[in-house]
Amino acid sequence: MKYLSDIEIAQNTKLEPIREIAKKLNIKEDDLELYGKFKAKLPLDLIDEKKIKKNNLVLVTALTPTPAGEGKTTVSIGLTEGLNKIGKKATVVLREPSLGPVFGIKGGAAGGGYSQVVPMEDINLHFTGDFNAIEKANNLLSALIDNNLQCVPCSLNIDPRTILWKRVIDMNDRALRNITIGLGGTLNGIPREDGFNITPASEVMAILCMTSGIEDLKKRLGDIFIGFTYDKKPIFARDLKAENAMAILLKDAIKPNLVQTLEKNPAILHGGPFANIAQGTNTILATKMGLTLSNYVITEAGFGADLGAEKFLNIKSVAANLNTKAVVLVATIRALRHHGGAKKDQYNTPNLSYVKKGFPNLEKHIENIRKFNIEPVVAINAFTNDSEEEIQFIKDACGKLGVNAVLSEGWAKGGDGTIDLAKAVVDIVENKATVFKPLYDWNSPVVEKIEKIAKEIYGADGVSFDKKAKLNLKRIDRLGFNDFAICMAKTQKSFSDDEKLIGRPKDFIVHVREIEIAAGAKFLIPILGKMMRMPGLPRVPASENMFIDKNGKISGLS
Repeated sequence: MKYLSDIEIAQNTKLEPIREIAKKLNIKEDDLELYGKFKAKLPLDLIDEKKIKKNNLVLVTALTPTPAGEGKTTVSIGLTEGLNKIGKKATVVLREPSLGPVFGIKGGAAGGGYSQVVPMEDINLHFTGDFNAIEKANNLLSALIDNNLQCVPCSLNIDPRTILWKRVIDMNDRALRNITIGLGGTLNGIPREDGFNITPASEVMAILCMTSGIEDLKKRLGDIFIGFTYDKKPIFARDLKAENAMAILLKDAIKPNLVQTLEKNPAILHGGPFANIAQGTNTILATKMGLTLSNYVITEAGFGADLGAEKFLNIKSVAANLNTKAVVLVATIRALRHHGGAKKDQYNTPNLSYVKKGFPNLEKHIENIRKFNIEPVVAINAFTNDSEEEIQFIKDACGKLGVNAVLSEGWAKGGDGTIDLAKAVVDIVENKATVFKPLYDWNSPVVEKIEKIAKEIYGADGVSFDKKAKLNLKRIDRLGFNDFAICMAKTQKSFSDDEKLIGRPKDFIVHVREIEIAAGAKFLIPILGKMMRMPGLPRVPASENMFIDKNGKISGLS
């Protein structure tokens, strides 16, 4: 049986004008800032803190994924469709896709099959320009830094050897990780080492996702830590008078984007940090917008629960005073086979033995969610090659842990395939929901916070700090940044910092290579093992299989 591709399904769907979608949220047409017929930005003054507390936030996360991902976005969208089908007013609130994965290995972030947000091509390619604005604001600060190095009368006396701020580009380009700039003579700047991160790893992206409004945005941008002067004084973006110009570039990007699902339910997309190298969730503003306008908000956090969910709960939820009522843990039988020892060419072959051996990975994620005082539901994201005995094993094994495991068929059936999942989520929210508690106190010592995450969430025996990381800890203490949250940069392929340790590894140490400072976002970024903040393209990039015809119709995008 031949299945339609994601893009074919999206292109075959007749979209509703975005003003009609807005009506479902009681948004007046005059409040919409239209980007064509099917996209619009929403003004921040729609957010109402009183309404937020009355409505229900549900987080979708996953077990430790295979490289292709396990379908969190698809499940999030499908669950939203299912909730609306059973009479709940639900909106899905998601991150925006980065072009790096779109042209790399994972594909876009608009869902899949019959659980998608549309217009799919627009969402995956440039969308409303938010990423471009973030990139430009980031690189404006870079230009101001290098201009100040060149300017003798206006110099801040910055020591170029201490500059920590990097440029960004929204593409996987490993050749830009480490570069030398300012070559070619005195008119071309001061020669120094520099490098690029991918745009989702920019602190500007992190700040946009953490901000509460324009004034807070300016304050946070001004707080960006750049480096030191020759006499060891810290330099911030505000010292370069950069914050207003950067905020001007972000004046539209700060507003959440409204689109629709295939079943014409509202979807809000905003922000796009990765969860392995950044905080991995959409903006606080988008989540609060959804909670203002809907009774249920379904949102997702990137990669496995040890990354996206941990950061969503310990960073975003604490900063924004959000109370997640339930967590959906997405599991695929394919991933459980992987964690049970199956090779890549065996992922799609039924094998109960591999599934049983891989189950401890899912079990650890269930334990972790409960540490936040939240009850999980397991969504078995269905694939055509899943066997009945494998599905039943997961249901039974989860049942022994007191967890409801439900088959989710949103990819194949849309909302009709997620009604059971929707009912299971409502049961948690209405009958078992408790007040979430964070894993650590932001005011705790930095090392203690890092060790808490490593031991409690990853299952590590301990943490080792390289020489550079130890020097970073001293710098953090000297700057007074000890009360920041922790945003781990770690491989998504393992609980450990070694991607080869699949399943539920034990008897391992987490290695902190260095610790970056995101003073505007108010978190510290321990970089574990070999983690890079600029990914590279795979051997065969997804871009090779894309095509655009003479009429502008795109194929091969996923």
